[in-house]
Amino acid sequence: MAKFLAGTSGYQYDHWSGVFYPEDLPSSEWFEYYAERFSTVEINNTFYGLPDTEVFADWRRRAPEGFTYILKYSRYGSHLKKLKDPEGHVATFIERSRPLHDLMGPILVQLPPNWSADPDRLRAFLDVAPPEFRWALEVRDPAWLQEPIYDILRDHNSALVIHDMIEDHPEVLTADWVYLRYHGGPRGRYTYQRMAAEAAKVREHLAAGRDVYAFFNNDAHGWALENARQLIRYVTG
Repeated sequence: MAKFLAGTSGYQYDHWSGVFYPEDLPSSEWFEYYAERFSTVEINNTFYGLPDTEVFADWRRRAPEGFTYILKYSRYGSHLKKLKDPEGHVATFIERSRPLHDLMGPILVQLPPNWSADPDRLRAFLDVAPPEFRWALEVRDPAWLQEPIYDILRDHNSALVIHDMIEDHPEVLTADWVYLRYHGGPRGRYTYQRMAAEAAKVREHLAAGRDVYAFFNNDAHGWALENARQLIRYVTG
């Protein structure tokens, strides 16, 4: 049976205090509060600076049963190296995160904007990426939205992230699972009608046997939380 997981892109937002988190709840307890209400989260810390193994072990201890972490691939590998020389940064990422492996969902690789498509570099990266993990690729330059890129992703059962940071981003499936990201668009907050339409698409994927991961990055005013809850309710209710 296909699974559906939805949550937010990060949970450590000061402006969620009083909106989502009780005002008197210390930030050190925010994760536990979040994890009681959502079964998954994208972790941004791993993008900006890869933590020590002890940090991953702590995340493992704090997670409730059935919780899934989505780790964002390191900025060093995706932006500074632009996927070049993957053997080193892939091995480091996988080794550091080892304590968390049994709770990990897909690894999110977000590419930088204004970087023209480089199929050879993408293929070399995915050839090194351990296939026991699911790898999701979010592109920010429309030049990457082309068949040679899709073919490479299909060869590795890696998902092209479907998102709205690029206008008219195609809903191309390159894996037997689906990764959706909602950045908020110009209005930030998604309407009930939009969430109902998205839920219908999710149900179609699930009926076809495809796992679906969906994350909301429109953190302003706690809208990501509201929209994630709506999507979950429309899909499962």
